[in-house]
Amino acid sequence: MKPTDLLALFDDEMREHARPDGPGVRVERAGDVVRQVGTADDWNGVVWSAPDLDPARADAAIAAQVAYFTSLGHDEFEWKAYAHDLPADLPDRLLAAGFVPEPPETLLVAPVADLATAVALPEGVELRTVTDAAGVELMGLAHERAFGTDWSRLGHQVLTRLEKDPDSFVGVLAMAGGEPVSSARMEFCPGTGFAGLWGGGTVAAWRGRGIYRAMVAFRARIAAERGYRHLQVDATDRSAPILRRLGFSELSTTTPYVYRPVR
Repeated sequence: MKPTDLLALFDDEMREHARPDGPGVRVERAGDVVRQVGTADDWNGVVWSAPDLDPARADAAIAAQVAYFTSLGHDEFEWKAYAHDLPADLPDRLLAAGFVPEPPETLLVAPVADLATAVALPEGVELRTVTDAAGVELMGLAHERAFGTDWSRLGHQVLTRLEKDPDSFVGVLAMAGGEPVSSARMEFCPGTGFAGLWGGGTVAAWRGRGIYRAMVAFRARIAAERGYRHLQVDATDRSAPILRRLGFSELSTTTPYVYRPVR
């Protein structure tokens, strides 16, 4: 499949016809946008905007989403903008409306059938799937050591998904000497051919030893067993080069624009 066709498929299945990314959240079509809405602990935001969005309609859509999410009392929500979204100055319009951009990420996609699924790990490291709250706690420890960011909100989402919708989620831990040295997630999107790879953080002392590659292969094997055709990643500058070498193709870039109401 050509990259342009694959991007069109991604926009259709994962954005315009997005599925809720966890229990208790809903996806709504509201005029020119599709948004996800949940509790304050869930991910809330805009996942898609109409491909023919013009400047006037864009400003109206932005204002409507600000009014809607702030009326729900959320501390923040996100507009997930892609480089190919229109109008071309959508980022400037989001900035003017009070949104703050976070670091951009690269949208990478690979056919599952083309990916290696053999897992090669350094000596003393083993992979295990997460099945309970204790495993989620270990994932959080690895995440905070790898990224230096708070795990509490993500931890709530992961635990809720594990308890209420375990078939749509896989959590993976890399353990060495009883300590978590890396963690990652895979989220399945039933009704589509896509599964998303998330997390993938390794603590600094263990980087460069192939753990990240092993965790991609491990999850690719599970995705293949469940019949998913494509793996999708919103990749940081650190992980994107590895994923390209593994066979992922760049389709676009995406930037989270975050709105935090002033109270």
